[in-house]
Amino acid sequence: MIYWEIFLANFIANILGYGGGPATIPLLEHEVVGRYQWFTTQEYSEMVALGNGLPGPIATKLAAYIGYDQGGVLGSTVGVFASVFPSLILLIMLLGLLLKYKNSPGVKKLTKVVRPTIAVLLGIMTYDFFFNSYFEIGIGHTILITLASYFLLEKKGVNPAYVVLGALVYGAVFLG
Repeated sequence: MIYWEIFLANFIANILGYGGGPATIPLLEHEVVGRYQWFTTQEYSEMVALGNGLPGPIATKLAAYIGYDQGGVLGSTVGVFASVFPSLILLIMLLGLLLKYKNSPGVKKLTKVVRPTIAVLLGIMTYDFFFNSYFEIGIGHTILITLASYFLLEKKGVNPAYVVLGALVYGAVFLG
């Protein structure tokens, strides 16, 4: 029964949490503090604070912790699945529609508009990341990490995961 409750708590919060993780936080609190009373408000707020300090989406981190606390490893697995299941359903439905109408002029026009928009958004994000790192760690470290990353990724073909890991180690050793 506990696994079904873990699933429901996370599924309901994530299916109704339009806007991503931040919108899910109060809905999940209603489920785990108000409805099931697994945590106090204080415990939940500490969980959210800790989750915000870790990389990755907040909703899945909360789901994993809540599930583990209530049902161990299986509970954690159920919680994470329930938190991504609403998105999975919607993506499959959207993919079905997209494949059905992929040759229509409207979808082709939409694709032509979306691609450059995403490119601009990624460019702006890259610009922001670069200048934030410039102000946070200085121009020397920023240029060194940028050039080393470019060289390793483009010239040597190193897996991006290793480049990120290397940057983390560099930051821990030289910036920590």
